[in-house]
Amino acid sequence: MKAEKIILETDQYGRLLQQPHLPPNTRMETIFLIPKDERKDKKRRKPSAKIMGKGRISGDIMSPVVPLKDWEALQ
Repeated sequence: MKAEKIILETDQYGRLLQQPHLPPNTRMETIFLIPKDERKDKKRRKPSAKIMGKGRISGDIMSPVVPLKDWEALQ
């Protein structure tokens, strides 16, 4: 038995957006797993109460640390 993972997407009516390419004259068994919407399940992380509010910015955080002439991407 050979397993192949194919991710299918549907439109607002439940119709497939793209037809998968399947081997001809082959019998297949399919199991459809519908993933949860992960955006709803993710909780926003918060810092530990032990360190919350103890951070401090002690310098310029906007300008680069190295001069622009040292950046390879700009050359």
